Amino acid sequence: MMKKRSISASKASLVLFLCQMISALDVPLDSKLLEELSQPPTITQQSPKDYIVDPRENIVIQCEAKGKPPPSFSWTRNGTHFDIDKDAQVTMKPNSGTLVINIMNGGKAEAYEGVYQCTARNERGAAISNNIVIRPSRSPLWTKEKLEPNQVREGDSLVLHCRPPVGLPPPIIFWMDNAFQRLPQSERVSQGLNGDLYFSNVQPEDTREDYICYARFNHTQTIQQKQPISVKVFSTKPVTERQPILLTPTGSTSTKVELRGNVLLLECIAAGLPTPVIRWIKEGGELPVNRTFFENFKKTLKIIDVSEADSGNYKCIARNMLGSVHHVISVTVKAAPYWITAPRNLVLSPGEDGTLICRANGNPKPNISWFANGVPIAIAPEDPSRKVDGDTIIFSHVQERSSAVYQCNASNEYGYLLANAFVNVLAEPPRVLTPANKLYQVIADSPALLDCAYFGSPKPEIEWFKGVKGSILRGNEYVFHDNGTLEIPVAQKDSTGTYTCVARNELGKVQNEVRLEVKDPTMIIKQPEYKVIQRYGQVSFECIIKHDSTLLPTVIWLKDNDELPDDERFLVGKDNLTIVNVTDKDDGTYTCIVNTTLDSVSASAVLTVVAAPPTPAIIYARPNPPFDLELTGQLERSVELSWIPGDENNSPIKNFVIEYEDGLHEPGVWHYQTEVPGTQTTVQLKLSPYVNYSFRVIAVNEIGRSQPSEPSEQYLTKSANPDENPSNVQGIGSEPDNLVITWESLKGFQSNGPGLQYKVSWRQKDVDDEWTSVIVANVSKYIVSGTPTFVPYEIKVQALNDLGYAPEPSEVIGHSGEDLPMVAPGNVQVHVINSTLAKVHWDPVPLKTVRGHLQGYKVYYWKVQSLSRRSRRHVEKKILTFRGNKTFGMLPGLEPYSSYKLNVRVVNGKGEGPASPDKVFKTPEGVPSSPSFLKITNPTLDSLTLEWGSPTHPNGVLTSYILKFQPINNTHELGPLVEIRIPANESSLILKNLNYSTRYKFYFNAQTSVGSGSQITEEAVTIMDEVQPLYPRIRNVTTAAAETYANISWEYEGPDHANFYVEYGVAGSKEDWKKEIVNGSRSFFVLKGLTPGTAYKVRVGAEGLSGFRSSEDVFETGPAMASRQIDIATQGWFIGLMCAVALLILILLIVCFIRRNKGGKYPVKEKEDAHADPEIQPMKEDDGTFGEYSDAEDHKPLKKGSRTPSDRTVKKEDSDDSLVDYGEGVNGQFNEDGSFIGQYSGKKEKEPAEGNESSEAPSPVNAMNSFV
Repeated sequence: MMKKRSISASKASLVLFLCQMISALDVPLDSKLLEELSQPPTITQQSPKDYIVDPRENIVIQCEAKGKPPPSFSWTRNGTHFDIDKDAQVTMKPNSGTLVINIMNGGKAEAYEGVYQCTARNERGAAISNNIVIRPSRSPLWTKEKLEPNQVREGDSLVLHCRPPVGLPPPIIFWMDNAFQRLPQSERVSQGLNGDLYFSNVQPEDTREDYICYARFNHTQTIQQKQPISVKVFSTKPVTERQPILLTPTGSTSTKVELRGNVLLLECIAAGLPTPVIRWIKEGGELPVNRTFFENFKKTLKIIDVSEADSGNYKCIARNMLGSVHHVISVTVKAAPYWITAPRNLVLSPGEDGTLICRANGNPKPNISWFANGVPIAIAPEDPSRKVDGDTIIFSHVQERSSAVYQCNASNEYGYLLANAFVNVLAEPPRVLTPANKLYQVIADSPALLDCAYFGSPKPEIEWFKGVKGSILRGNEYVFHDNGTLEIPVAQKDSTGTYTCVARNELGKVQNEVRLEVKDPTMIIKQPEYKVIQRYGQVSFECIIKHDSTLLPTVIWLKDNDELPDDERFLVGKDNLTIVNVTDKDDGTYTCIVNTTLDSVSASAVLTVVAAPPTPAIIYARPNPPFDLELTGQLERSVELSWIPGDENNSPIKNFVIEYEDGLHEPGVWHYQTEVPGTQTTVQLKLSPYVNYSFRVIAVNEIGRSQPSEPSEQYLTKSANPDENPSNVQGIGSEPDNLVITWESLKGFQSNGPGLQYKVSWRQKDVDDEWTSVIVANVSKYIVSGTPTFVPYEIKVQALNDLGYAPEPSEVIGHSGEDLPMVAPGNVQVHVINSTLAKVHWDPVPLKTVRGHLQGYKVYYWKVQSLSRRSRRHVEKKILTFRGNKTFGMLPGLEPYSSYKLNVRVVNGKGEGPASPDKVFKTPEGVPSSPSFLKITNPTLDSLTLEWGSPTHPNGVLTSYILKFQPINNTHELGPLVEIRIPANESSLILKNLNYSTRYKFYFNAQTSVGSGSQITEEAVTIMDEVQPLYPRIRNVTTAAAETYANISWEYEGPDHANFYVEYGVAGSKEDWKKEIVNGSRSFFVLKGLTPGTAYKVRVGAEGLSGFRSSEDVFETGPAMASRQIDIATQGWFIGLMCAVALLILILLIVCFIRRNKGGKYPVKEKEDAHADPEIQPMKEDDGTFGEYSDAEDHKPLKKGSRTPSDRTVKKEDSDDSLVDYGEGVNGQFNEDGSFIGQYSGKKEKEPAEGNESSEAPSPVNAMNSFV
């Protein structure tokens, strides 16, 4: 909104950005904008002028202000600077001007009484607060006085004086007795405004000794009590009646002064017997309506929100049967200053003019004084652009240094007003605050509002364009709002597109694009119809819809404008609602509501439920078709159609639908024309030229639609020029030397006459060329040959017929055909970032050489050879495409220590251009892969032979191999770690001086100059001259998981009396393991009740062998399936097979055990197996010492006892796809969604532990010992 004020005839109008400034001060337009714009200070919060504080609490004097930059604050007290740093009891809140005076820690409120004023200042000016008068509240005690008992004669008047102590603020007075009950008041007994208790006449029941006056001081939440007053009423016979006299006010007249806007209270209390009645009038006028109230039994007249018009003489009249008395109160209404026009903030551009106006009224009339930045303007620094003229400051040709905060003070003897208004001189280029590319969606034929919120100083001018290079929007079809919004009152499908808003002022311009999409409206093409159904029958309502393909509709059914009953008899289908077994309560109105994000439509139908009638009921049916159609008043573009309705069949006709047939262009096809109410039998129809019209009418009632009427006579309208031109005109070349112009032809009746043709015109854009035109038949394409390659053309297609041309068409821009780009990108550079990533740069090709629409660049790159092997392989070229006019790209997934070549080509719509010269680059070394195998052979008492293969991917020059090994005792604890560095050219090593009959774990990896690669692990045992006792172990734990269950199987070596258990839990979870007992000595178990799609961890243990269990395995259940799958674990054949396998394994174990225990005996060395598990050692019954084993095959290894193959070779390819071979629970983790994180390796294991620390998650190999 803009407001203009004329300064002089020769000066330009002053533009005040009032709306935007008010918004900027109160409701920020844009947080980023407000952070950037400078603004003088504005006081946003301050304490009241008269500030009464509780002397027991801290005093908080508020002063908050905003500005850019943030203002600093200072205070004055009683007109002089208040240095808060020198008073330890006073602090100022951070980033605020609010003072906190600490009273609760020793300060005295009385010491801080005074007049305070806050100043907020920044580089653009200073704003000041009101004068804030600080006064502590007071609640003094009642002065002690000796109260004599009141003895009064019955019928006389009486006044009990309260005289409360003077407090700040004044106390609230009320009268109570000793029981703290309020004394009853009436027309006879009441409390006056001064707190005294008035008796118009006393009665014997008024005798009591506990008339107590209380004073409540709200600020300090205290109540003071006056000493009780005693009243004794004595009777005399007879009681003398008296005419009224006034107890208050005294005399016949008095005066009262009240301030404008306050509440006027006038009081008259009279004595007399009988009790007088009070009445109020205003002499020479009426009491104000809606503002007048009577209180205290009409003894008090109350007028709220008084004004000068309420001045005058008010008369109270007290009357009883013996006479009357009156009193006149002369009321004068004065006024503290009040605003007529308060000064408002002013934003100007350098060189502009403006005014600040400060107009106030009051009684008496207030004096106006001006201040600049808190200083009286007479002594403020001079500003040549400023001139003070009474209540107005005139600014002429302001500059940025003219920014300041001005204060206007309006005062009279009853008060003052103080207002701050800043003058902010800004020079700001335009800014558009509406987000770029904002999408607006509307329904066709409804208004579209496209926002262009803006800011600038001077105020920018706003222009709108459609499309990137469209012309400026003008005309009646658009509405341009002052806030920059473009309104399209009736948006059509062709309104869809990109709209550009341009804001410009003398400091620059800025533009912003928004997009508009116009959607087809949602329609119910088959509405539910009125139904009459017999009880217990079935009924169906149809609701078939048509909607915009990009909108997702939702259909809701209601019954009597409420949700459908929660009843399975109501079946909601895609296009219908079906009710089965209908009952009487189903009677009602059913509504189909279709909602999209942009619109909503509905249709209703009534269901009537009837009993099977013993006699024929009234038949409701569709109406009979109308007849006797007649055309009258034929004109070129209109005709009047009339008809006679058919029988409505007991259901009133709601409306008539008129359809038409074009016998000239589409014979036999009927189109919707219009619709009229059922009470109307004539209609004026609008017609198009050159159409052979026939009309028919269809009647519609609650039951449905009638059959169409017989067609009317035909009426051929006269021909005319076409009203419109073809749409969707395009120009796209199919060959490098042509331009193919296409368009959508006009429909039949759009031709408006015979001989429809098209005038196709074109000319090369940006060349001073004449239009070339050709007239073609009713086709939709024309090819222009011999054009230059890929140049822009201006194109237009105009319709014409035998009567003339359509209006001048709009121009579109097309291009002739593309050809392959001519040149390759130059200055191709490659920057190798690391061993697997490189960045390639190139110079863009000149756009003229692209010869088409630039689509991007393609980078071809391929590996030439590995620098470590010097062997070539089949060249596999890779291609990366970078869209648009990019000049760099990243090449990921390179192999380390390799030589690569690449070239770059530009791409347009036709294809690729020539390649740039091949660029060679090399990737640096990386860390190698793990050795291809590690084989341990020739075990002796104190030596082992290690053989290995070089890494499959050395990724550089191998510098050495690192071998680490450590012993493992019988409790699976790891011994000290030994490390050996081996030259890179070695492929075997004999380790000597090892301990006999000891298991060792080996960690082996290769190194390049970059670092160590992944390691491979293996275990082996030195032989001994005596057979090792049998230690139990569980190995080869495998899982086969389905959707909700998993088959767990394992191999066991050890005593045959072991009972197994399976522990499992969610992988990555800290929850306790769940335990399942395995019945018997089976070596398999089925876990059931698992969650589909979840990763689980599992391990197997043996009961009675404390702490003895297998390593962890990880598996994942299958995803939930919609159809039921067969659980193999529940199939009889599978259970039988598993039982047979288990029985066979058990027999083999028994046979092996028998064979080992027959034959000779040998003593177990006393020194051996200090760390062995005593539960699996043979014990003597008496002293617990070791017994003797007997074995007929001494020194022969038990082949079944080792997981390692006989050749001690571990191949990396083994079990690559098994979760058993992931990081063994060491390096691998599972995400919250169950996906695996970590490295995948054939034998990936944890780094070896130093010393004798135990492994928290040993592998299956570590969990058992082999016999040798």
